[in-house]
Amino acid sequence: MSSLCDVPGFRIGHCHNLAARTGCTVILPPGEATAGVDVRGSAPGTREIEVCKPVRLVPKIHAVLLSGGSAFGLDAAGGVQKYLEEQNIGYDTGIIKVPIVPAAVIFDLGVGDAAVRPDHKMGYQACLNATAHERSQGPVGAGCGATVGKFFGQNYASPGGIGTCSQKIGAVCLGVLSVVNPLGEVINPENGEILAGIKKPDRTDFIPSLTAMKSLSSHKPPTANTTLCVVASNAVFNKEECIKIAQMAQDGLARAIRPAHTMYDGDIVFALSAGAEKMDVNLAGAIACELVAESIVRAVQAAN
Repeated sequence: MSSLCDVPGFRIGHCHNLAARTGCTVILPPGEATAGVDVRGSAPGTREIEVCKPVRLVPKIHAVLLSGGSAFGLDAAGGVQKYLEEQNIGYDTGIIKVPIVPAAVIFDLGVGDAAVRPDHKMGYQACLNATAHERSQGPVGAGCGATVGKFFGQNYASPGGIGTCSQKIGAVCLGVLSVVNPLGEVINPENGEILAGIKKPDRTDFIPSLTAMKSLSSHKPPTANTTLCVVASNAVFNKEECIKIAQMAQDGLARAIRPAHTMYDGDIVFALSAGAEKMDVNLAGAIACELVAESIVRAVQAAN
């Protein structure tokens, strides 16, 4: 089974509390990586994503953290920084090396114990758990409390979670990891079949999200959502090219999630470049789009 870990030098680490149904996931590049970001959802929870944009002093990042716990979960990035500082990894200020850790969160406080969220200790442990062979999918790490299809609340939602996959083109490998926790449903991009979403009361089938949306026109749906993705490659891309890859990869969310990018989702895609291989940025973005859709489908297949 393929994974983002197939990209040379990258490691994935998960840490979670199964009883509280929350956790975090760290993606560690080989030393540092050029990064770009695209925020398409309207309810993002983030930290340090400005460094992924052009015209910023800091050129590289040293990890990406994806976390449950809503804004509380951003605290786990401090644990990732502690681990990286111990490894002498970070942006050299001339005084001390400062690890740069962009982070983004999902809202999972409604499915487990809302008083338990990923913290400094959990972020640090995720780094200790990181390996180049991690292929876990479903309700692990940041996807431990993820759910899909919440227009009628958590009682009718389906499990979400982590999905990961990769593809190799010549010497270049592109990998994706996604945390799937959308307001809408996950569909098969090939035929539109609902794979996970709003369960009917008898649990035998799904209610299409658009049908639910029409019935909810008089009040807003739950706000506990968001899908997060990381695209990684061993090809050389600058920040602008990484941003373009992230933008193109966002189309993978629209292929597999219906609807995507709502006012109640905080959908974010990071694109990381760490390597010396060459690839056309348009090809990389097109492949990333396919991989994002595949990773989303894999997440719900593993969880359900």
